[in-house]
Amino acid sequence: MHNVFIAGTGIWHPESKVSNEELVNSYNSYVENFNTINKKSIDDGSVLAMEYSSAEFIEKASNIKSRYVIDKEGSLDIDRMKPRVNNEHPDRLSLHAKVGIEAANKALKQAGISSNEIDAVIVGTSHAPRNYPAVAIEIQNEMGINGYAYDMLVGCSSTTFAINNAYSDIASGLADTILVVNPEINTPHVNFTHRDKHFIFGDGCAATVVQKDSKSEHAFKILDRKLFTKFSNNIRSNYGYLNRAAVDATSEDNLLFHQNGRGVFKDVCPLVASLISDQLEKNNIEPDDISKFWLHQANGKMIRLITAKILGTDDFDENIAPMPITEFGNLASVGSLFSFNLNNNLDSGQKGVICSFGAGYSVCSIIVEKL
Repeated sequence: MHNVFIAGTGIWHPESKVSNEELVNSYNSYVENFNTINKKSIDDGSVLAMEYSSAEFIEKASNIKSRYVIDKEGSLDIDRMKPRVNNEHPDRLSLHAKVGIEAANKALKQAGISSNEIDAVIVGTSHAPRNYPAVAIEIQNEMGINGYAYDMLVGCSSTTFAINNAYSDIASGLADTILVVNPEINTPHVNFTHRDKHFIFGDGCAATVVQKDSKSEHAFKILDRKLFTKFSNNIRSNYGYLNRAAVDATSEDNLLFHQNGRGVFKDVCPLVASLISDQLEKNNIEPDDISKFWLHQANGKMIRLITAKILGTDDFDENIAPMPITEFGNLASVGSLFSFNLNNNLDSGQKGVICSFGAGYSVCSIIVEKL
């Protein structure tokens, strides 16, 4: 049985950074404009007045202080409140492929390999830009990679599920080295006019080289994988090709990202903590032997609570659970890989847990050990 490793990772994010203060100034201007235009209807009770927000509310609710976005101007324009993007076109590289290749090249460099050593490409994302052709095949073609490629989607667990698939393909003998790419262009799916949603997401991409018997100086051996799903509508997106033919009317807001935050918090925190605890016990690893918990960057409170439940104490060094969410916002499925990429300076033999969780519900936890 050959060992399988994470041989290298790479991340990409847009240049434009939006602070909470900038986001709130835009949002509150929109609110003021809306309330003024609709004053008569608000006064007679037929329309609800919109509530103002604050930077303090956002940070307290999420731990987010800023985020990087593909189009700052459009997202903050009170007459638009959404980023400006181009439609997919066969004569140019797609946005997802473009950012995916940037992250992929960094991952290849860290792993110390070239594209001709890749046997397959797997793209996993929570927000697919199109049904076909697969973005993975587009990336494969652009990078001159032989073999096979495919896309997959498992909500905010897409990155870790894709790494799991790469592991399985390698263990079964289908491939020796697989490139996993996870573009998360989230802001076009965000309602920037909604007080409880507009601040959550940023845009970013991660890439991972998964390799048999890697000799990379950055390699982490994959010790174990644990996956779990349970159906829930608490995190949902209804946007798809059926909308074009639907006979029952609905608003654009109902098609965009929806989350019952309190329900998710109540359901997911104990679920993830229990899954990781059981996984560690099965592998005869004590929680205190884990040097880092690279968790899904959904919410600062969730990260702290899950880590506390696993460790059995609220009194722990928070550096054990890095939170790039503070700078990058919620990056959907790549949050855990951003956390890993930016905070994996472990010594040989030290262990960590990469875990994503989200819509489905879906959870994937991967135990790794520094080579």
